[in-house]
Formats: sequence, C-alpha cells, structure tokens
Amino acid sequence: MEQYRINPNNGLEFGIYTLGDHLPDPHTGKRQSEGERVREIIRFAQLAEQAGVDFFSVGESHQEYFATQAHSVVLSAIAQATKKIKISSSSTIISTSDPVRVFEDFATIDLISEGRAEIIAGRASRVGLFDLLGYDIRYYEELYEEKFKLLLEINEQETVNWNGRFRASLKDAQILPRPEHGRLPIWRAVGGHPSSAVKAGHAGVPMMLATLGGPAETFKMTIDAYRNAATEAGHDASQLPVATAGFFNAAETTQQALAEYYPHVDKGMVKTNGRGYPQEAFQHGATKESVMNIGSPQQIIEKILYQHELYGHQRYIAQMDFGGVPMERLERNLELLSTEILPAVRKYTRND
Repeated sequence: MEQYRINPNNGLEFGIYTLGDHLPDPHTGKRQSEGERVREIIRFAQLAEQAGVDFFSVGESHQEYFATQAHSVVLSAIAQATKKIKISSSSTIISTSDPVRVFEDFATIDLISEGRAEIIAGRASRVGLFDLLGYDIRYYEELYEEKFKLLLEINEQETVNWNGRFRASLKDAQILPRPEHGRLPIWRAVGGHPSSAVKAGHAGVPMMLATLGGPAETFKMTIDAYRNAATEAGHDASQLPVATAGFFNAAETTQQALAEYYPHVDKGMVKTNGRGYPQEAFQHGATKESVMNIGSPQQIIEKILYQHELYGHQRYIAQMDFGGVPMERLERNLELLSTEILPAVRKYTRND
C-alpha cells in the first residue's frame, strides 16, 4: 500500500468529503452566497487538518444547488491553505472530462501541496452534465471505461501513444507536469453494484465505495467481489486499499444526532436528486449495524469498528457537510472527532 500512501500502522484513515452543495439550512431557511460557500469549504479543510483528520475531498456537480463545479480550483486553494492533510476529488467525473487535462490539473495540485493530491474518478450519479458538456448519455458506461483507462495510462508513463473512440488519438504525447512522487494515487469510485467493483479489482486500482444507507453487512459482498477480482487478475489484493464513504453526524445522543441531521439529508436530496430520504430508513441509522455513522461519539466508535471488522478497509470518508449544515455544527463534529472518536478508532485499528 506504500504507493497509495496509506500506512496501516497508523490505523484506519479518517477522511471528510463534501459535494460542494450550495443549499439552504432547512432549520433556518438561510442560504450563503456562492463565494461564502466556497470560502467555507476551504476553511472547513483547514479546521479538519487542525482536528487531525487524514484526508479531505471535494466533488464536482454541474447543476443548480452546487458551488464546486470547478472542484480542482477549490482543491488548489485548499492545497495552498493546508500543510499535511491529503486532498482529493470526490469524485472527478472522468466520463465528461479530458483525462489529459485532469492529470495536468491534479499533478499541479500535487506539486503545490508537496505530494498530497489524489484522484477519485467517478461516473456521475447526476447526469445533467452530459448534455451541458456535450456528451451522449447513451455512452455512459463506455465513456467512463475508456477515459478511466487512459487516465491510468497517463499516470504510469510520461509519453503516451493512445487510440480510442471518444477522444482524439495521442502520438508520442508528453503529459506534464509529473506529480511529486512520480504517480498519483487514482481510485475508482463505486456506487455499490459489484460489477463496477469487479472492474476496479481487475484493473488493480484502489476502490472508494459509497455506502449511503442500509445494513453495513450488505456492502461486504461488493468489497469481497473487488478483492476476489483483484486476486484473479494477478494483483495482491492485500496491497489495494478500500475506502468507504457515507453520512456522518455526531452529537451528545444518537437521537439528537439523527433528529438534527435528517432535515439536511432529506431536503438536500429533494433539491439535488429530486427525491428525499425515507424517514423510517434514516431512523435505522440508530442501530449499530447501520452503515450510517450517525450518533453519540461512543455509538459512532462502535459502528466504525464494526464496519472495519466486516470490511478490513483502510479509509473511511465522512459526509457531514451536506444540505446546509451550519459551520458551528461542523466544528462540533470536528471537536468530537479530535477528542473522542479518532483516538479510540486509531487505538483499535492500528496494525501494531
């Protein structure tokens, strides 16, 4: 796992991701300006670093109610504003991007940050950007597979010769600049279906798995499929990291954590996805077996350790910044992380 910059001796890595949504607080109806929201995300990354969080990532979504369409620009600002936290996309929609340009952008962010940049490459759960950027949604799968493969090839070699269906050919193309350590960690984003996980395993790349709700046990099949595919393809699955990502909110009690976060998730999903989150399903987050890490600090510690025992994963990425959650509540989450949750999780997941 050295090439992916995860040290198992430090225990499970803890990260934070934001989609860069620009939504009103459902409790107050107040909504920031776009500039305030972008600056808040940069400040949030700084505070996460101060709290001892390992990883911070920013997503792109090209539609109303989002502010980080140019997510690589925001990540560049975060690179300059921080010193040690790893930074990444969450995710870069490679299907509607030029892999050459993506690599140039993130290699530059890596140089600014002195070797802290990563890429999580996704396919898009919100598909309006296909029309906006001039791509045919009928080729949703084909676009992703071809462009992801090209991105990996660019990462492996400075001079590229390449022919494909959806992009002009490359002949002795020198792709510069190169990252601080020669290559970037590039992860495949997986939405939960085992078929995509199998492709990640066959390619021998690390996998970031979205786990937005339901019993944690249901996602084990996808992780097992990924590792089995990697082994079948001749890769050492033990050297390929897995990250899971999902909803997170810490409060004094589990019921408080659920009650205060549910309106943000429900109303936020209505505006950005067209449908809300069923309240009964969300209340299942109170159980230890739920994949949602929402609750009191002790409850969250137990959930994360339960998930780590199930998955044997190397990184967990929390989505606590969604649906207009105010900064004071994000700061409370970071304080509880720093003082209670992270010390316990690292103690019990270190590979001593």
